[in-house]
Amino acid sequence: MEPLATPFTATYRLQLHRGFTLDDAAAAVPQLAALGVSHLYLAPILTAVPGSQHGYDVLDHTAINPELGGREAFERLAAQCRANGLGIVVDVVPNHMALVAGQWRNAPLWDVLRHGRESTFAHWFDVDWEHLGDRFGLPILGGPLADTLSELQLDTGREDEGPAAGQPVLRYYEHVLPLRPDGPATSDLAELLAAQHWLLASHTEAAEVLNYRRFFEVDQLVAVRVEEPDVFDATHELLLELHHAGLIDGFRIDHPDGLADPEGYLARLAAACRPGTPIWVEKILEGDERLPDWACHGTTGYDAAAVIDAALVDPSAVDAVSTTWAATGGEPVLAACVEGCKRQVLAQLLQPELNRLQRAAVAALPGTDPARLRAALSELLVQLHVYRAYVTPGTPADPALVAPLHQALERVRADRPDLAEVAVTLAGVLERPETAPGDTDAARDLCVRFQQTTGPVMAKGIEDTAFYRWHRLVALNEVGGDPAHGEHPGVEALHAWAAHQADRWPLGMTTLSTHDTKRSEDVRARLLALAGDGASWTRIANLAAGAAVRHGVDAPTGHLVWQTVAGTPGLTAERLDAYLTKALREGKQRTSWLHPDDDYEQRVQALGVEILAGGPVGDAIAEAAHANAEAIRTLTLAQKLLQLTLPGVPDTYQGAELLNLTLVDPDNRADIDFAAHAVRLAALDAGNGSADDLDDEVLLVTSRTLRLRRDRPDDFAAGYAPLPLGDGLLGFTRGDDIAVAVRRLPRTPLPASVPLPEGEWVDMFTGSRHRDGTGSPFDALPVALLVRTA
Repeated sequence: MEPLATPFTATYRLQLHRGFTLDDAAAAVPQLAALGVSHLYLAPILTAVPGSQHGYDVLDHTAINPELGGREAFERLAAQCRANGLGIVVDVVPNHMALVAGQWRNAPLWDVLRHGRESTFAHWFDVDWEHLGDRFGLPILGGPLADTLSELQLDTGREDEGPAAGQPVLRYYEHVLPLRPDGPATSDLAELLAAQHWLLASHTEAAEVLNYRRFFEVDQLVAVRVEEPDVFDATHELLLELHHAGLIDGFRIDHPDGLADPEGYLARLAAACRPGTPIWVEKILEGDERLPDWACHGTTGYDAAAVIDAALVDPSAVDAVSTTWAATGGEPVLAACVEGCKRQVLAQLLQPELNRLQRAAVAALPGTDPARLRAALSELLVQLHVYRAYVTPGTPADPALVAPLHQALERVRADRPDLAEVAVTLAGVLERPETAPGDTDAARDLCVRFQQTTGPVMAKGIEDTAFYRWHRLVALNEVGGDPAHGEHPGVEALHAWAAHQADRWPLGMTTLSTHDTKRSEDVRARLLALAGDGASWTRIANLAAGAAVRHGVDAPTGHLVWQTVAGTPGLTAERLDAYLTKALREGKQRTSWLHPDDDYEQRVQALGVEILAGGPVGDAIAEAAHANAEAIRTLTLAQKLLQLTLPGVPDTYQGAELLNLTLVDPDNRADIDFAAHAVRLAALDAGNGSADDLDDEVLLVTSRTLRLRRDRPDDFAAGYAPLPLGDGLLGFTRGDDIAVAVRRLPRTPLPASVPLPEGEWVDMFTGSRHRDGTGSPFDALPVALLVRTA
């Protein structure tokens, strides 16, 4: 199959699993082509854990997931895409593989467990072999080994157990482990276990026994050393074969910050692809941080979502939002909350990673007190305020990329003068491992592993803990976002980001919703609109605080519950219960995944159900939603048009061409009724864009904008220039002949005329015509996509 010549103008993200297969995706292709996208953007397609709902738990890089239909189904999808003029982008998971019960499913790992460090696959996995005397730690037991011996069974692998078939194995419930082929001939189980290449232990001993690098804190995901050329080749061979066969047109790279050398990995991947192949990276940028100069085409778009949300915050909302949050007694300062959460996840979740860093630091810096080294490592991890500073051992560090480490060191020196000396020494080795006075191999290991640990500390400490505690305005609690935003204007930040994007990353993705967002785009827009009505926001918050007291729920959590209900109309009790359980446990305050408190969770859920059912809080939410319906409509459409027209390649998450009112996964992974969407789009087209409701208006904005991008790709590939439209408005031009205008502050009165550039302009949504800034393009919709006709 010849590579697709269609330019990348817009992608559409599809979540694949056994309930929505590659053939199901193929059936949706005609409707997505009619919508105006240029490429499908698929969740991982390689063989994953059976029943996986996401595909990031890869087991086999050599085959397309049979639950999705296998290679034949993928080829059918590719053919259907080509027939409709669409290409395919595939999600790649280079950082880790699954380590799950039924360990034989991961054939390379099975070989390592069977043959140990002598396995031909031993170098595939990031294991600290020396720590356990050349054994692979498996803290999977429900209690101490001595108390669990009776639950272990010697057996022979079944015929349906892949590489385990016919081999002697050990079974522990659903776990299956290989016995080493040259092990002792003994009937004594304890003696037999002691001779294996793996070491069984209780899950409570994980901090000491886990000697493999994980994905974040997930024991079931073992890190892969893709920096090794043969490992890269083996794990990418199938995807690259499909790419060179013309079936895959681009790649999305999951969590590159987990890799030993992200820059080197991307350079190797780009070199292995056809020239110019788009590669996007799931890189989280914090604040003013910019993407390093890597061999890729940009990020997957969290940074775009952050600047859009910030630009739509009404400055007049700040007082009510801040006052009501302070009244709950919640931590008033986000930075303090974040620091406490990062310390907590280090202490509770990431001890194996900290232990491994300490072991390397002790070897690299002999004579330094191990406890002080550990304390300094912890402080540097906490005080690094980005996902990663980048150092490649043996290569001079880029000052801009290592600057966050210097800044972290200065914060440690200021806050912990007792650790200043050891922190300075440690930071010097982290930046220049070749200068270590001790074991330089350990120093290089320390340098790389520190960088691989800062991301998990950020992700688990901020996105998966602080953002489930700090509920000032939860619409802003998104990956890479700033929940404290509002005290300073966001429009300037959007324009600065867009100018940089147009200049450096013109094909970078822009997005509003992903499979990882805490709340979908339209939930966030709804909450931003409600927050602009300070009186209603305050009334609801006060009523919710009283209801929380009656249910024995703390006020900060009550503040989360009512915002969740207010932002997600149509929410069922079942969906709300599932969300609140996850949110509370991620917050790790009164309950957690490790130590759940059922009584507390039930009280919170009862509060949520009461609000859903109506009553004073529910009624106040309904009244506010009715009073602010136009503001909700305005921000919903404004954010959509901004995302679709800012510099870059817009990605539409599945179903988000209509109103998308969902919460964090798994709520946002529900299947989409594409047939119903196709009927709605056809009716909209037959009616010449006549919209009946907000769903129709979202579809109108999405379809007309995507089609214009497809029909005029050169215009959207051109530059970006802000338009001075006046108070409460936001606009810019793309190229010479396309202008975008939105209302960003719905309560600001509209001017009689909006100053458009010279010429005659037609609005692609309404067909209205405007010349030289006479009249307003907002008579029918709060957004306008204008094309110069003369």
